[in-house]
Amino acid sequence: MSYDNLSISRHGQVFVITLQKPPENRINVLFAQEIIRALRDVEKALGPDSEGAVIIRGSDAKFFCTGLELDEADTNPYANSDGFYPLLATILDYPYPTIALLTGHTFGGGCPFALSHDYRIMNARRGFISMPPVNLGLHFPGIGYLPRLKLRPQIARKMLLEAHKWTGKQALEDGIVDKIAEPEEMFDVALALAREVQGRAKMGVYAQLRGELWGEATEKLRSISYVHGRVVSAPAKARI
Repeated sequence: MSYDNLSISRHGQVFVITLQKPPENRINVLFAQEIIRALRDVEKALGPDSEGAVIIRGSDAKFFCTGLELDEADTNPYANSDGFYPLLATILDYPYPTIALLTGHTFGGGCPFALSHDYRIMNARRGFISMPPVNLGLHFPGIGYLPRLKLRPQIARKMLLEAHKWTGKQALEDGIVDKIAEPEEMFDVALALAREVQGRAKMGVYAQLRGELWGEATEKLRSISYVHGRVVSAPAKARI
């Protein structure tokens, strides 16, 4: 399996997707669709009602993902409705457990990207997680669903309305991530977790049960995916 700006490795029933889009793994429509294609190929490889899990990770200890290529929307008003929103919806409805391995900085759209996964493991030594749309004049319908559904109210407020910046240790304390690990141990920690949870997919109801928890966000993101007849998000008023 060959892809642009990412690679896949297999470890038994666990697939690892490594993001490799320099310099910061920012998401544009082509990159989002490539990640979706990789996820679909993993589905085919594992087969229906089988054990399996997916880890999505950054390629180094500096960046996991620093959000969207905001300039793309200047020339393509459908960039996010064809790319970012379908990517989040795909992960939220995926038939296997998913783990985001936050190897480094996770900013902007990287936050909902990480929150769309079932589990998050963050670098204990390097990198911040922060979602600054309030500082950028950026909004899309449903932008607050994942923080609201997955985090405590006070933490969701700090993320969305205060653009707070967390270290790994602080993110663990506030329940944003499930584990932190030393940089040299992160992959092994993620792989151990993936092998622990991979069996939960074998009865074929994992996605449906996840939908009972987070389906409100999934449906909202679906409603603004592949929409070309109306504008579903305005361009940001500032850049990062």
